[in-house]
Amino acid sequence: MRAALLQIAVRPDETVTARRDRAAELVREQHTADLVVLPELWTVGAFSFDAFHDHAEPLDGPTARAMGRAAASARVWLHAGSVVERGSDGALYNTSLVFAPDGTPRRTYRKIHRFGFDRGEAALLARGEETVTVTLGEGGPTAGLATCYDLRFPEQFRALVDTGAEMFLIAAGWPAARRAHWSLLARARAVESQAYVLACGTAGTHAGVEQAGHSMVVDPWGEVVAEAGSGEETLTVDLDPALVARTRADFPALRDRVLGVPATR
Repeated sequence: MRAALLQIAVRPDETVTARRDRAAELVREQHTADLVVLPELWTVGAFSFDAFHDHAEPLDGPTARAMGRAAASARVWLHAGSVVERGSDGALYNTSLVFAPDGTPRRTYRKIHRFGFDRGEAALLARGEETVTVTLGEGGPTAGLATCYDLRFPEQFRALVDTGAEMFLIAAGWPAARRAHWSLLARARAVESQAYVLACGTAGTHAGVEQAGHSMVVDPWGEVVAEAGSGEETLTVDLDPALVARTRADFPALRDRVLGVPATR
């Protein structure tokens, strides 16, 4: 499986429409990939809280339509990052969108852990309630979805493993000030779950917050297979989904879990 992580720069001099068009073109260019992953809230910027309300959109809004067309054009599985979703209940959510290679919406995930400590995202957006996985085609790997701050909560990833996740697709807008945590936590989630981690962040500076960049792919042994720099970049890597099963068989640590093991096991 070939994966491409699009580390998009969120620039203050670029309109949302222009960035959406640019991102769609970047996706269309990935026709040699099987899977493409975009960052968190790349349309408005994860820290551009003042823009959330004005740029919120429904699940069939302009970003979803553009990303669906781009996925179909490139014939790829597309994790289109996340948007500020305006739900039918009127609440706003940080919602990730996944499209099949024919462009049809396949799964959505509303971010469970909201960042801000009662300010920013935590105050403006409603919390998601469900963990979400998606199987990437017939016989393909099962991916668990997570977003940025979720990376700090290992229990979410345990729950995803228990529902079959073999890789994690993580969209983020991680600040440069805590880049060391980004790398550490991505590797920790891979090691403890014996799963691939594909973590895609934004580049640039938005709302005065410098972004970490450094999107990365980590294998089930915790080795960083590929890592981007701090600027806008496309990170492309070839993965072996079968490595997950081999790792779990060769070093069966998940079998020895005691606490929090599902009752059906």
